[in-house]
Amino acid sequence: MKKEFQIISELIENNTRVLDVGCGDGILMKYLKDQKNVDTRGLEISKNKVQICVSKGLTVIEGNAEEDLKQFPKSSFNYAILSQTLQAFYNPEKVIDNLLNVADKAIITIPNFGFWKVRLDLLVKGTMPITKNLPDEWYNTPNLHMCTIKDFFNFCSKKKIKLYKSLALHGERTFEINNYNLNWKNLSSELGIFLIEK
Repeated sequence: MKKEFQIISELIENNTRVLDVGCGDGILMKYLKDQKNVDTRGLEISKNKVQICVSKGLTVIEGNAEEDLKQFPKSSFNYAILSQTLQAFYNPEKVIDNLLNVADKAIITIPNFGFWKVRLDLLVKGTMPITKNLPDEWYNTPNLHMCTIKDFFNFCSKKKIKLYKSLALHGERTFEINNYNLNWKNLSSELGIFLIEK
């Protein structure tokens, strides 16, 4: 299991209810269900990936997070997970509002467009960067909103969203983010992982 998912699972308490939005093939859901006795549900836009999840015995429905999060009752989950898909939505702010409506807390991970390799590629090559976390060309990327760790940090502050835990991931190493090291972690980290609540 990839490091990002290990960190997410450590943020989730045992015996809780979790909604994994954009759950893919269900790797994280299966782990949470088997290892932490978590009651998991998934929302996934790809019919093929929904079928893969169902074949693993997972409860997943096909749907688009921008439209279909509204169908879940308020506070019906302890946690909602959104892994590396926030930047692909037309209206990320609305998605975050809906996540914090259906769950008490949300775990959001974002590829960091402020990472030094991304900045250097743009500066030196003059082209949109391609990295491990941003593998697509400019013309076929699903990413609509380029967001950095610092952008997300500032967004939460502006919107009065509580950053319960802020983590930066670089390779296999994880670091806590705070106001004092924000600029450095924004430059040196590939991924931001945030546990937020209203």
